[in-house]
Amino acid sequence: MNLIKQLFASTDTNLDAAEAKSKLDGKNPPVLLDVRQQDEYRSGHIPGAVLIPLNQLGQRLHELPKDREIICVCRSGSRSRMANRMLAQAGYNSLNLKGGMISWTRAGLSTKKGNTP
Repeated sequence: MNLIKQLFASTDTNLDAAEAKSKLDGKNPPVLLDVRQQDEYRSGHIPGAVLIPLNQLGQRLHELPKDREIICVCRSGSRSRMANRMLAQAGYNSLNLKGGMISWTRAGLSTKKGNTP
């Protein structure tokens, strides 16, 4: 049954900016994974986000915990959707921030500039 569920279950679990913010502010906050490039991250990211560019994710999966939910974010939601699929296929519990940083900033939520989370 688990194999059938994995084969046919949707791996595109999306949440909007308000839902992501609520989870991040909760008791057991998820890991926030930013899959953009370094310069994009530096120009503005969600505080606390971990940067692993999408093109490096396959080689760096070991850096992410399997026992916590992960929210993937990029600029518009496209790369993070790919990251979400990759993580789900590797057995991670992941979600995609629909609309990415564009939707986050449109919702008036805070961002931070620079290299540090």
